[in-house]
Amino acid sequence: MTIISYNVNGIRAAIRKGFLEWLQQANPDIILLQETKAHKEQLDLKEIEEAGYPYHYWFSADKKGYSGVAILSKTEPNHVEYGTSINHMDFEGRCLRADFDTFSVMSLYLPSGTNINRLEYKFRFMDEFQLYIDQLKLEIPNLIIGGDYNICHQPIDIHDPVRLKTVSGFLPEERAWIDGFMKSGFIDSFRYFNQEPDQYSWWSYRANARNNNKGWRIDYNLVSETLEDRLKRAVILPQVYHSDHCPVLVEIE
Repeated sequence: MTIISYNVNGIRAAIRKGFLEWLQQANPDIILLQETKAHKEQLDLKEIEEAGYPYHYWFSADKKGYSGVAILSKTEPNHVEYGTSINHMDFEGRCLRADFDTFSVMSLYLPSGTNINRLEYKFRFMDEFQLYIDQLKLEIPNLIIGGDYNICHQPIDIHDPVRLKTVSGFLPEERAWIDGFMKSGFIDSFRYFNQEPDQYSWWSYRANARNNNKGWRIDYNLVSETLEDRLKRAVILPQVYHSDHCPVLVEIE
């Protein structure tokens, strides 16, 4: 079972750049999308179905052209949960879950802290999301949360940890949160297999950052510890260019 998480930074723009052709080649069983920036009525859903994903679910922000998550699957889930029932989260279309027989997947788009107001909101979101997941795991222990967490965990996950330590995405408080979140029962699937530096999933569009690999690893597939014995592989796919992010992949038995 191959699962990919991918912040596409606008699904319509990504499709114009060849996303669907790449998707057919990559051929994951499930793909979790973030920052879709579209409502499903704005998309040609037949194209997605013809690419091999007859089951597709979209949870968009109320505001058009903003945020939004989706799950595309080759097989039909048993249940799909739109949002968290926490209004301020769901208003922005940031969490979507699909339950299968032996595990569940969630597409998560955690807010960025682009200014002081959004940073305060990000911390509120993180605190309430942790409580939500703590409760959810009692019901659904086998959980894979793939998405854009907008946080680098360790210095190895960012190209300049000294200079960027005061920038949102690598603040000590953010790093402490994601560290605690992982320690609450999740495995960072990529680091489970790969401890090499210079492995990133997002690059600024500025200053030729991607060509120079001046990146951040802010996209994760976090896997419940209960699924550890089913982990087979986890990789980052930096050669895929539909977005300022690249896909991250995890394979489970």
